Amino acid sequence: MRNSVIMDNFYKVLSDETRLRCLVLIFEQGELCVCELIHALALPQSKISRHLSIIKLNHLIDHRRQGQWVLYSPKPDLSAFKTHIIQLSIQELKNAYPYQDDRLRLQMMDNRPLINKECC
Repeated sequence: MRNSVIMDNFYKVLSDETRLRCLVLIFEQGELCVCELIHALALPQSKISRHLSIIKLNHLIDHRRQGQWVLYSPKPDLSAFKTHIIQLSIQELKNAYPYQDDRLRLQMMDNRPLINKECC
């Protein structure tokens, strides 16, 4: 795949609010279960899963299974440029709506899988 196509796809991922909200939380937290993203974004599972699939297809996140649950984390071999752009985006959006609300909902969630060692 040509570099320009790869970069176009990268920016398309970032241009969608739901995908960017997911990315922000995953990069801030290091690893999140789908159930945590559903709770934090207050969106249906089908919409979250569809957007996570697109982010994963664009090689920005990894996933792993833990029992019946799927956990998502930043891709460890993501280029420095892409990591930097995502980190700058996070910094810029940190206190903006809806990103701040997403973070607060996540913090208030009971039964977080990695914190309580059991998934919802």
